[in-house]
Amino acid sequence: MVRAAVLPAVSAPLEITGIELPEPGPGQVRVALAAAGVCHSDLSLSNGTMRVPVPAVLGHEGAGTVVAVGEGVGHVAPGDGVVLNWAPSCGNCHACALGEVWLCANALNGAGAVHARRADDGSELHPGLNVAAFAEETVVPAGCVLPVPDGIPLTDAALLGCAVLTGYGAVHHSAQLREGETVAVFGAGGVGLAALQAARIAGASRIVAVDVSPQKEELARIAGATDYVVASENTAREIRALTGKQGVDAAIECVGRAVTIRTAWESTRRGGRTTVVGIGGKDQQVTFNALELFHWGRTLSGCVYGNSDPARDLLVLAAHVREGRLDLGALVTERITLDGIPAAFDNMIAGKGGRALVVF
Repeated sequence: MVRAAVLPAVSAPLEITGIELPEPGPGQVRVALAAAGVCHSDLSLSNGTMRVPVPAVLGHEGAGTVVAVGEGVGHVAPGDGVVLNWAPSCGNCHACALGEVWLCANALNGAGAVHARRADDGSELHPGLNVAAFAEETVVPAGCVLPVPDGIPLTDAALLGCAVLTGYGAVHHSAQLREGETVAVFGAGGVGLAALQAARIAGASRIVAVDVSPQKEELARIAGATDYVVASENTAREIRALTGKQGVDAAIECVGRAVTIRTAWESTRRGGRTTVVGIGGKDQQVTFNALELFHWGRTLSGCVYGNSDPARDLLVLAAHVREGRLDLGALVTERITLDGIPAAFDNMIAGKGGRALVVF
């Protein structure tokens, strides 16, 4: 038996309880978690913004040590450190054939599988976003684990599984930020802080961080922000004032709210680029009129998992960490146990802090 954070039903409180895991079957890997990040997507799963089968063990950003492997697994062995990949590509669908593995049509098929059983009543549990990282141990398909690159502490490596791949990818792959350009990052949570660091790595000349909380300014500036704007109805005007009344070249929206997406778009220059990373609900409707779309010539694009290929990009991120350009620890504002996850959800709702990290 291992302890895990279980979502019994949509919008129900998380329960920290014992679960029984099966031994890894063919093509499966059992991992003892070292750490797991508490991501806003976990909150979106718990409140029904994103739908997965429940009851479920949540958690999708994690790293740990391989305990056992099933038949046919050759790329990792017991004792290896691994990063969990919650969106493994199938390699066969249309998106994968195009090389767009982040859009794999089958990436989340595993969410409907039976992952484990509750220890108290034997009821079936699903694996949330495939990997069920909010647990002392998990059993996952082999495609859901990638070796931890050399030189990356195992606890820090957990952040590579979602926050850093997403934030870095949004800047480098989706927005394709170029050296000397200006950028605004909306939302200074874990993904936003990673995007700020990515903008600094890209050589942006001005990096504007935007958040509703004045208390996040220090975090944002440590990550690379040159300017900090507390979100208000004047945010777009303030950003244009910082850029010679032109607007930034690119905006990265990490919140997922209609008003924030619209403000990010209005904050860019004529011909500017807005990348939407935040996951919003169906009720968040963003509107534009046809004339302004023509006149401003701006682009608005969605971004899934940072448009990243984890197998490729983990190595790139690791090089930035080893060479001192990327500070994974700077994303973490709280280290907690499994029992602290509900409070971490409350802090996210209140807009407090960066990434909370469950350390086992």
